[in-house]
Amino acid sequence: MWGWFHKWSSPRWFYQLSGRLLPWLAVLTALTLVAGVAWGLLFVPPDYKQGNSFRIIYIHVPAAAVAMAGYMVMAVAGAISLIWRIKLADMVMKCCAPIGAALTFLALVTGAIWGKPTWGTWWVWDARITSVLVLFFLYVGVLALYEAFDNKEAAGRACAILALVGAVNIPVIYWSVEWWYSLHQPASISFTGESSIHPSMLRPLILTIIGFYSFFAVSLLLFVRNEILNRERNTRWVRELILADSKV
Repeated sequence: MWGWFHKWSSPRWFYQLSGRLLPWLAVLTALTLVAGVAWGLLFVPPDYKQGNSFRIIYIHVPAAAVAMAGYMVMAVAGAISLIWRIKLADMVMKCCAPIGAALTFLALVTGAIWGKPTWGTWWVWDARITSVLVLFFLYVGVLALYEAFDNKEAAGRACAILALVGAVNIPVIYWSVEWWYSLHQPASISFTGESSIHPSMLRPLILTIIGFYSFFAVSLLLFVRNEILNRERNTRWVRELILADSKV
């Protein structure tokens, strides 16, 4: 088990493996996103209450879900980096931040667009919306904190601590509609019971959620590969890789 663990922690091995995975993930991303969004926007019937305005769920819901999942990936990577001093985990933690911040911003913007026809206002200090805003600030905080240190090892430790402390916000986001009075509707998808959303709306939504998860994976792999090349630029294997590419 420890051999497998240390193999995964090798930047060189990860770079080689991710290069083989990326084409397949890119195809999966393109197929699921195009099919899911087109299906949801063009072929699903209007909602009986919200009309066509509900269609923004095919962007808003996947963006919000993956933004929360991405934060947990960042927090776990931070914990691994903090405990075992694995530099690849530090790279993953750093690279999660800009992707997660972008997805959280997209969730906030699409939520505001959806809120205007639904609630009559662009923004309310609703428990879930406010906690998602906190999530955005946590992502940005990790980015800013990393750049604030000249010593990148110290920066990684500080960011890992912030990521771990901020992880308490994830259950707050998820359970906020149950814990407090909220304008935000509860989850429409249930994995343990019957979902409240109609199957004709649910199927394309599942496709777009898969697409957003796959997009996150592709983006993270690309960011981490770039970070590996930057940090390992003085190693022999990177010099050989650059030399081989220059001959192609």
